[in-house]
Amino acid sequence: MVSHSVRCRKTNEIQEIKESKTALFLYNNIFGRLFARILALRFISKLGGSYMNSKASKRMIPNFIKKNNINMDDYPKQEYNNFNEFFIREIDLKKRPIDKKGTSLISPADSKLTVYPINEESKFKIKNSYYQVKDLINDDIYQEYLNGQCLIFRLCVDDYHRYCYIDEGSHEAPTHIKGELHTVRPIVLEHYNIYKRNSRTWTKLNTKNFGEVIHIEVGALMVGKIHNHHQKHTFKKGEEKGYFLFGGSTVVLLIKENQVTIDKDIIEASSKDIETIVKFGETIGTKTKKK
Repeated sequence: MVSHSVRCRKTNEIQEIKESKTALFLYNNIFGRLFARILALRFISKLGGSYMNSKASKRMIPNFIKKNNINMDDYPKQEYNNFNEFFIREIDLKKRPIDKKGTSLISPADSKLTVYPINEESKFKIKNSYYQVKDLINDDIYQEYLNGQCLIFRLCVDDYHRYCYIDEGSHEAPTHIKGELHTVRPIVLEHYNIYKRNSRTWTKLNTKNFGEVIHIEVGALMVGKIHNHHQKHTFKKGEEKGYFLFGGSTVVLLIKENQVTIDKDIIEASSKDIETIVKFGETIGTKTKKK
C-alpha cells in the first residue's frame, strides 16, 4: 500500500501514513483516474458542497471526529447545524498562542509542511510530481522569486481549516484562477500536477518583516470554495485571512531570496521528502539577518 512520511516536531518521530483504499482506486489505476476526472467536475463538487451545507450532513460529524482523532477540547463547545459549519469551526486561540515577535515567521495553518528552494527552472518535485511556480502565478511576477523559497502547507481533513496572515502589512485584491479540483493526498501528486490544475487564489502580501510574499490558496476535491475575508486590506500578524470548505487543501508561500531562514529541522526533513507537522501560528523560521 502506498504511504508517505510525516514527522512530529516535538518527538522527531516519523510516521508512515498509508493511503486509503478509496484514494488508491481513484488515482492508482486507469478506471479510478477516469472516475476521479468525473468527480472533479465543478458541478459535481457543487452538489457535494450543497449536501455538506444541508441539515442531513450533520449526522456525519460524530463519526468524522472519531475516525480522524480530532481533539475537540481545542474548540468551544457548540451545536453545529451542518457538516460544513463544523468543518470551518473556529479554534480557541488561547490554546494556540501565536508568536507575535516581528522577526519570527509563523505557519499560516495547521498542516504538513515541506520547503523547497526556487531554482532557475522553477520546478519542484513533490512525491514524484513536478510543477512550476510560473503555473501558479503570473510569469512576470514569478521571476522576482527566483532563488527564494517555496513553502507548501498541505492541509488534511483532520486539520483546522482556517488560515492566517504571517506578518503585519497590506495587500490589494486577490487574484482567482479557476481550475479542476482534485484531492491533495500525496498519491495524487504522483499522477497529477495538482498545483497547476486546481482552483486557486493568490495574493501579494506587502509584509513589514519579510518583504513581498505571495500567499496562494489551492482548492481540492469537494472544496470548490476558497473563502478569503478581504479584498484590499491592512492586516496584523496572526489575523485570520480566510478558510477552506470541506476537503483537503493547500497553502503555498513564495518568499524572496535572503528574507527568511527556515528552521533547520524543517529544511532537513524536506530534503528527504518528509513533511513536518506544524500548527496555526507556530514559529517555523526567522527573519534573515542582513550582513
